[in-house]
Parts: sequence; structure tokens; C-alpha cells
Amino acid sequence: MSTWPDTRILDLLGIELPIIQAPMAGATGTAMVIAASRAGALGSMPAAALSIVQLREALSVLHDAATRPLNVNFFCHQTPPVDAERDRQWKNLLEPYYRELGADFDAPTPVSNRAPFDNAACEVVEEFRPEVVSFHFGLPEESLLHRVKATGAKVLSSATTVEEAVWLELHGCDAIIAMGYEAGGHRGMFLTADLNSQIGTLALVPQIVDAVSVPVIAAGGIGDARGIVAAFALGASAVQIGTAYLFTPEASVTAPHRIALRHAQASETALTNLFTGRPARGIINRVMGELGPINAQAPAFPLSGGALMPLKAKDASGFSSLWSGQALRLCKEQTTYELTRTLAQQALEKLKNS
Repeated sequence: MSTWPDTRILDLLGIELPIIQAPMAGATGTAMVIAASRAGALGSMPAAALSIVQLREALSVLHDAATRPLNVNFFCHQTPPVDAERDRQWKNLLEPYYRELGADFDAPTPVSNRAPFDNAACEVVEEFRPEVVSFHFGLPEESLLHRVKATGAKVLSSATTVEEAVWLELHGCDAIIAMGYEAGGHRGMFLTADLNSQIGTLALVPQIVDAVSVPVIAAGGIGDARGIVAAFALGASAVQIGTAYLFTPEASVTAPHRIALRHAQASETALTNLFTGRPARGIINRVMGELGPINAQAPAFPLSGGALMPLKAKDASGFSSLWSGQALRLCKEQTTYELTRTLAQQALEKLKNS
């Protein structure tokens, strides 16, 4: 394709298009990553919900299919201490739903977990040597980060405030994902837990661009070519797109999730901590509406989802996380390859005519 106005991310990551397919745990599998990569974007494999065995299997598939750079994404949160009393109170709050839906309230509560980046995950990175390794919720501890960088991988992480972006650059990030308030899925916030600190993409991107020297990737509310053009105008070198890829056939979303994506309005998403314990944007459903999207009784990340699992099995639309950003009504149903190429072609046309 023709030259982009800023090629720093293309040069840094060795990709054709300034588009990063967002790594969406539970919705992104190897098929989406391969298709995005073949289209010229940076294909991104989420690892947070995978065991080490599953991660190695996924990377083996991607390694065999890869002809372009690959991104592997990890969470780097701290595992919370056991808080049996808080867990008990949370399950008691959900008891009326158990009774209504016929779920076994007295059975042991399932474990909901997301694995933080650790030595075992780092060994897999050292084995497969992906070209890019990205993190959510900050960065791993220093010795692990040094090992990742020693493989030659470029390191990305998400910032939701200017302060987080400055911190990430000081601690070794090669590029920073500026994650606006509009974005779907988990907020990448790590220096604060205050949702009042969160900034929209239009205000966040240029302030991060001004505050750091590394390239900035805009994320949040970008669902079509107009958003890509706007990101470049704000000083970004690339975009990360998530929700639009949920509409592709390669997305491994449930049937209720896909129905919700097709019919929900932009005003029908909210940040919620009910499903994991951390704020994440999703489509409002029954449990969010009745308990409130943010509930102080929800156990710390990533534990709150365990007590919801039996309810999810009975009523997936009412008790599942239906992650989505605010730009969902801009999204079209296309294959991952078609979506990526179309977005790029339309953005270049708009940039040429602007």
C-alpha cells in the first residue's frame, strides 16, 4: 500500500499496516491472529487465559503458519491474597440468582483465574521468540522484562493516563498503547484504581504523544477508517482495534455475545467489575443492570467470575461478560483479512484526500 504519514511503528515492528489486531482473551484464537497477520497487521495472541500447555500449542500453530511478525500478550497483575469472607459475601449476594435458575448454591465455587506473566510464561517466550511481546496492567518485574527484551522482542504496554505512559517509557517500553476510555475489555490501568482518572481517546492520545519519545498506538473507539485518520491527526503512529474484530467469523465469541454485538447501541456499554474484579467495558446485561456495573462486593481480580460461572451456564446472555467498546455500531461483519485490508485502504484514501 502507499506510504503512511508516520511509519515508526511499521519500521519498529516490521509490519505492513499500522494496525494492531487487539489480543482479546476468550475471543481471539490462532485463526484470527494468522488472518490479521496475513493481511499486513500485527496479529496478537492473548495468553492470559491459557495454560502453559495451551500457550505452547497456540504458539506452535502460529510459528508454523507465520510469515510476518507476531505479538503475544500477557497480563502482569499481582495475584490477590485469599479473602474467604469477601468471597462468601459475594456468593451470598448472588444466591437469589442461584435459586431462580436452579444452580447448586452449596457446591464448591468454581475458580476463575487469569495467569500473570511469570517464569514459566517467560520460558515460552524465550523458546518461541515472538517479535513483539505486549503487556496489560503495567509491566512484569524487572528480571522477567530483561529476559523478554534479551530475546529481541519489542515490548508494548497499555497506558490509560499520561502518568502511566511516562512510567512505561521509563521502564523500557518500545511503544505505548494509549487506551482511551471508549475501549472494550479490561482497562489497562495500573498506577491508579480510580475510574475518575480515565481519559477519552481524543484527549489522551495527543497528551501521551507530547509526553513520551516512543511511538504511540491509539486504542479505543476506533471502528472505521475515520478513526484511523483521526488517530494519525492526533499524533499516533498506529491504531489497535478490538471490537471490530469481534464481528469477524474468526472471533470465538459465544452466540449470545454475537447477538448482543449485533443489536446493542453505543450507549449500552459500561465499565464493570462484576465478571473479573477489574473494570472492563462490556454490553450491559441483566446482572450488570441489577447489581450495578461496579459493585464494591465483587472480589479482587481475577476472582469474582468464579461464583458467576454456574449462573452463566444457565443464562449466558444475562450472566456472561459481553465485552465491547463504544464504537460497536461502526463495525461491519467481514472476515479478519477483509476487515484489515478494507480499513487500511479506506484510511489511506481519506489521508490522501485530506
